[in-house]
Amino acid sequence: MTADPIRLAVVGLGAMGTRMLTAARAHPGYTVVAGVDVAPRTLDLPVVTSLDDVLSEVDAVYVSTPPASHAGLVLKAFAAGKAVFCEKPLAVDLGEARAMAEAARGRPNAVNFALSDMVATIEIERLLPELGTLRGVEVRLQFPRWPRAFQEEATWLSHREQGGFVREVLSHFVYLTDRLLGPLTVESVSSDFPGPDAAEVAARGVLRGSGVPVHVSAFSGLAGPEVYEWTAWGTERSLRLDQWALLSTSDGGPWEQVPLEQTGSDHSRLTLFAQAVRGEHPRDLADFASGLRVAEVVEAFLR
Repeated sequence: MTADPIRLAVVGLGAMGTRMLTAARAHPGYTVVAGVDVAPRTLDLPVVTSLDDVLSEVDAVYVSTPPASHAGLVLKAFAAGKAVFCEKPLAVDLGEARAMAEAARGRPNAVNFALSDMVATIEIERLLPELGTLRGVEVRLQFPRWPRAFQEEATWLSHREQGGFVREVLSHFVYLTDRLLGPLTVESVSSDFPGPDAAEVAARGVLRGSGVPVHVSAFSGLAGPEVYEWTAWGTERSLRLDQWALLSTSDGGPWEQVPLEQTGSDHSRLTLFAQAVRGEHPRDLADFASGLRVAEVVEAFLR
């Protein structure tokens, strides 16, 4: 592969796909050849309704469709020799997720976990040895409204088949914990569903990684603030990641924020994916192997 811009097709033009399309068009490492979406859309670039229409014209494919459709698109792209950047979750069917991870072997591949290149994540990795004995990790999530306002057009997120906050949000924090302590095992997990087709409204459980218990508590449809909180409790020091990018530390007293000058972004992950396409192996880019491990944990909550 030369240093020419990577020719990219963006598949799925919902909220996340449109956001990544905008980031890719502003990135000097990419030329967006076309968007792909089953619903006709008017953009200032070609939009087609089938990946088949553009696959021969691109080097890489970014997939941001509802997750039940990921496998067919991803496997088709890999079979055509293309690099693939896929939204999480990798798949909702674990057999499909395993087939995707197998097909990704030896090929440029990535899963878009937002925490993969966050400066806070990298700082947590650096500070982890200073915590002493790690007593446990806690993940706490709250959503007054689900789906969230910016996702209201993605109606599939409110349904059990492929939606819900466990797949959509908890997966990010499972990825982070797996990266730090994994591989994770499932000890006891469960979810509550308000109806046979509805997404979960509560999820709780205990995972374990490197002998450390990981406690998960998550709710939606409640009176309260939106919460994204990951805490590592150590005997000498503890760390808390709040609202995705705010890192704090405590040595027994009040939480003190750790100053961080920057954070990860769609642009920075596109840069890492470009490195992967060109044969490098960036450590802060999640791959399909990690995406499979996350899917195996996440789907255990929903069985």
